[in-house]
Amino acid sequence: MSTQPGTVIIGAGQAGLACAAELRRRKYDRPVTLIGAETALPYQRPPLSKAYLSGEMPANRLWLKPEAFYPAAGIECLLNTAATAIDREAREVVLADGRRIAFEHCVIATGGEARIPPIPGANLPGVQVLRTFAEADRLSAALENASSLAVIGAGYIGLEVAASARKRGLAVTVLEAAERPMARTASPILGGWFGAVHRGYGVDLRVSTPVASILEREGKAGGVVLADGEIVEADSILLAAGLALNTGLAEAAGLECADGILVDPSCRTSDPNILACGDVARFDSALYGRSIRLESVQNAIEQGKAAAATIAGEPATHDPVPWFWSDQYELKLQIAGLIEGADLKVRRGDPELGNFSVFHMKDGRIIACEAVNSAPEFMAAQKLIRSGKTVDPEALRNLDVAMRDLLA
Repeated sequence: MSTQPGTVIIGAGQAGLACAAELRRRKYDRPVTLIGAETALPYQRPPLSKAYLSGEMPANRLWLKPEAFYPAAGIECLLNTAATAIDREAREVVLADGRRIAFEHCVIATGGEARIPPIPGANLPGVQVLRTFAEADRLSAALENASSLAVIGAGYIGLEVAASARKRGLAVTVLEAAERPMARTASPILGGWFGAVHRGYGVDLRVSTPVASILEREGKAGGVVLADGEIVEADSILLAAGLALNTGLAEAAGLECADGILVDPSCRTSDPNILACGDVARFDSALYGRSIRLESVQNAIEQGKAAAATIAGEPATHDPVPWFWSDQYELKLQIAGLIEGADLKVRRGDPELGNFSVFHMKDGRIIACEAVNSAPEFMAAQKLIRSGKTVDPEALRNLDVAMRDLLA
């Protein structure tokens, strides 16, 4: 393998690993270094709030690759290691211990951290967040000794943890300031329906309920104070307030950023020797005609591979059909596309039966689909969104018309 400077990847998550593995698949023959701030090798994040937290998945099934993969592939992993700067002039990544690693290309795949909202008491002992493997273990240990949990935020993470906690037998209260669950990511139809599902499982789900502070008792969190003065008692509290992006390195290096690191279709930043991928990268989507940033596993994988292709001299155009999923109780929610901008919504199937989908259309074309336990609709929607084909709404609504016929 070449002794010349190679590729240094900052961030050992899904995107960073995808980039490293793809470089080796493409026979890239220079050094590949993967820098991770956590102590664990790259792992899956989605199960942390679902199967892992509920005890249905052991830790050894979280790893994305076995430990032996990395030396065999010639990927050097520097774990429990923080990158503190990118020296663009010297083309070196500076580490917290003072070491410098020279690079031909640098890839920023730093993702983000659990956002801490500006709520008094948010930093009290007993207040949990969930983004990392270590945070999942701390939350699990807290729930082991608790009988009640208060979740602040009814997005995917908040609701998934609520479902996992109910499976463990805890009393759960979810507090959401918006008027419905999943207000940022799902339609009112879906948000309202999932709210009813959680209430059916015994969750005290409250919407339009802002939080004033977290109550301190004997030096630790003991409850949540609502804006109207009511106190919600809880043994443990989870902040589920979204993601705070790790763009600090890019900003300090003078790279262009705006709610993410700005990249071109080949994942290059404003410095062509530095690329970015995953949750932290913002790109122009030709499919949707606007700048987007995606927080999803599939995007992290595809964008990591696109960055590797660019480094290997075969620039790829990254313009995916976005897709997301969430498992709550026995329900699988799969979303293809972006729901904003629709002029028509078409429901297919019956929510009362627990499997249905909502198609979001614009000018006769499908731009998004929200599918609950409806894999055929989800998979067909991905293809229809990509094709831009016009679809008859009545045929879409009619269960006697198979999705494969709409693709023909």
